[in-house]
Amino acid sequence: MNRIAGRSRFVLILAAVLVLGLVIFSGEYLLQAKEWVVFPGSPHVYRGSNLNCGVVTDRTGAVLLDATDGRTYSDDRTVRLATLHLLGDREGYISAPAVSEYSSQMVGFDLINGVYSTSGTGGTAVLTISAKAQKAALEALDGRKGVVGVYNYKTGEILCAVSSPTYDPDDVPDLENDNTGDYEGVYVNRFTQASYVPGSIFKVVTTAAALAEIDDIESQTFLCEGSYWVGGDEVVCEGTHGEVTMRQALMHSCNSAFAQIALELGPETLMKYAQQFQITEPLTFDGITTASGHFDLSDAADVNVAWGGIGQYTDTVNPCRYMTFMGQIAGGGTAAEPYLVSSASSGIFSRYTARTQQTDRVMPTAVAATLQEMMHYNVTNNYGEDSFPDVYVCAKTGTAEVGGGLEPNATFAGFTMDEDYPLAFVVMVENGGYGRSVCIPILSQVLSACMEDMNPG
Repeated sequence: MNRIAGRSRFVLILAAVLVLGLVIFSGEYLLQAKEWVVFPGSPHVYRGSNLNCGVVTDRTGAVLLDATDGRTYSDDRTVRLATLHLLGDREGYISAPAVSEYSSQMVGFDLINGVYSTSGTGGTAVLTISAKAQKAALEALDGRKGVVGVYNYKTGEILCAVSSPTYDPDDVPDLENDNTGDYEGVYVNRFTQASYVPGSIFKVVTTAAALAEIDDIESQTFLCEGSYWVGGDEVVCEGTHGEVTMRQALMHSCNSAFAQIALELGPETLMKYAQQFQITEPLTFDGITTASGHFDLSDAADVNVAWGGIGQYTDTVNPCRYMTFMGQIAGGGTAAEPYLVSSASSGIFSRYTARTQQTDRVMPTAVAATLQEMMHYNVTNNYGEDSFPDVYVCAKTGTAEVGGGLEPNATFAGFTMDEDYPLAFVVMVENGGYGRSVCIPILSQVLSACMEDMNPG
């Protein structure tokens, strides 16, 4: 009898454990099923690191990727190349975190119907980009390595985010055995994952710091005789500009003047404002975290403080972050945070829609307003308004020395002041030479394409 009673207790305990396990499993299933389904290791949902279901379109509805049965890219070869770093490749060497971030909406999982809900094919993601602008940017880069980025600083929509080099996912070259160097760094999305020596576009940072910190900076003048000596070290300027104000120095991109301004500010003040402006901080949006920049003058000699304020020394910036900084100047000290995915949905109950969010305020409105005027002065008195006939542009060019006997990087950054087309931009061409001659023609074509697709209301 005792043996039977003991066995009965054991069976009851075992049954209780099984029931408890079923209860726990059911609870986990109800609470975690969606996370299990969209786990990156799921072969039903992912191929490599990329989502393998649904359709991805640009802002106008043009299909960029159809993954309902394999991965079918755009019919337009140039669009395929221009969007590769946003959509990812078939093998997963280039990931597309912006789309994968909304995998649960794309998969359309629910507890009753399972994966893909009732559609059987997955959902639709609408990107903010313009395929027309992507194509224009890649064609304008003309095979050169670099970045073109444009975004709406009032809404946050990224209209253009091109990274070069790239390749056709429908005709993949032999990258492993390539000895030409044409595909060096091809797996890197330079818009989000790279940082560049900024060159003279960084003078906008130094100008902003000086406007905020030095009361009489706009009335001061600086002598340029073709170079400026810091102790026994020479800071060379591209020209001999004579006596210039800071506004004129920014327009001429005068290294002599900005060396003096940087030294007047000093390393601690320059670093304080670089931190306040957040130009070296990574951005996070749509599952993407951008590369950090670098600005550190803590142990720098005076000549390196001068070069640091000019945008050389060890300075680096991420293109997406610097584009956002341009938007903050245009927006009076704050701007919309950038994003790439406008919406992702699969049925009524599985939907994501982007909302505009503001950045921190990084500078007073008065400082931003003065910068706007000074940067437009650059365009009207140096770069030429005829390059941008349909819009009011404020900008700064740059030529970033990279050493190693290589041609300098060409850089260009700025924004438009237009209610219908509020766009901030950055262009960086590796070993391209001068920003004015190289980057401005690129940006002119891309801005036109962006404006065509914005359809102001």
